[in-house]
Amino acid sequence: MAMESQTFFSAENRVAPLGIVPLAGARELSEKVEAHLVRWAKRAGMDVDTFIIENSCPRFSSGDSKGLIKSTVRGYDLFFVVDVGNYSLTYNYFGNENHMSPDDHYQDLKRLIQAASGKAHRVNVVMPLLYGGRQHRRSYRESLDCAYMLQELQQMGVSNVLTFDAHDPRVQNAVPVMGFDNLMPTYQVLKKLFKDFPDLSTDKKDFMIVSPDEGALNRNMYYASVLGVEMGMFYKRRDYSRIVDGRNPIVAHEYLGTPVEGKDVFVADDIISSGESVLDIAENVKARKARRFFAYGTYAIFTNGLAKFDKAYEEGLIDGIFGSNLTYLNPELKNRPWFHEVDVSKYIAYFISALNHDASISSLLDPHAKIDALLQKRALEKAKIIDEQL
Repeated sequence: MAMESQTFFSAENRVAPLGIVPLAGARELSEKVEAHLVRWAKRAGMDVDTFIIENSCPRFSSGDSKGLIKSTVRGYDLFFVVDVGNYSLTYNYFGNENHMSPDDHYQDLKRLIQAASGKAHRVNVVMPLLYGGRQHRRSYRESLDCAYMLQELQQMGVSNVLTFDAHDPRVQNAVPVMGFDNLMPTYQVLKKLFKDFPDLSTDKKDFMIVSPDEGALNRNMYYASVLGVEMGMFYKRRDYSRIVDGRNPIVAHEYLGTPVEGKDVFVADDIISSGESVLDIAENVKARKARRFFAYGTYAIFTNGLAKFDKAYEEGLIDGIFGSNLTYLNPELKNRPWFHEVDVSKYIAYFISALNHDASISSLLDPHAKIDALLQKRALEKAKIIDEQL
């Protein structure tokens, strides 16, 4: 059954009236999500123009702030949407312009939850990029910010946290009795890949998946499994004699697996930070005579800028880099010919609708059926093209 026909909107079986509370950094994503929800609600006969509850977190010049919700939320099923990775927002601090950090976004989230004053029917948090999520295990005397953040939200009365492609989803062990859902936008990525590269073949002889490291094995194994192709992997050889920027530096990426010669290679990871690892892998597989190189990072943040990727594209090392709109994307990045944006707003809307109606989310957590349907559709389209050519 098509997912569109599984939308659950009705006025009768909702848990409570729905309210979307978008923090400033997640406004664009929230409006895309809301557009789907409003369309489904109107299709169900509801007279609704918006689900967004206006809010703000004004700051004093001293840096202090407060959360303000501008309409009633009593009895609402609230979904706070926050992007802790949006570095584009600024505020005035003693006459200086400060860019908001993940800490600032998280504090604003807590301020707005407080502003609801415990009057909401239920509080849910949509936090695609988990605050502190990259610090997923303790070595020596280190903080565990993500685990503590989840416990803090639970203490504030949050019932559910929705995230995407968590660096280590086992962080949910910190809050075993709170709802924690880690979604993977695999279907959305493949749909965008096939749309933007219609000539791409997923036959074993033409295409393979490569994991960038051992930590990304599970997500890449899933891609290889649903596509029925082979998978290789790189492991990071590190210099354990020294520490640079808090970690042991990577000496080289070593490849394990079947030859990539003559094949299109696809690499998936949770985050493209500086991008150095992606470029190293691209250079490695192209040296092994791979045909094309594609990479996907759920969070494509490019902390060291875009110049090296521009050069790699010009030199033919990369053919396409995919990233989702689950965190802030620099406008310059969106205009690059090698970058392809994956829209995940509809997936979030399905999930919010399901939770708001106490409906099963099993089909949302496992998109295997939708991927199968996508592959069958592509096969039929290719067969039709071949018939027309004959």
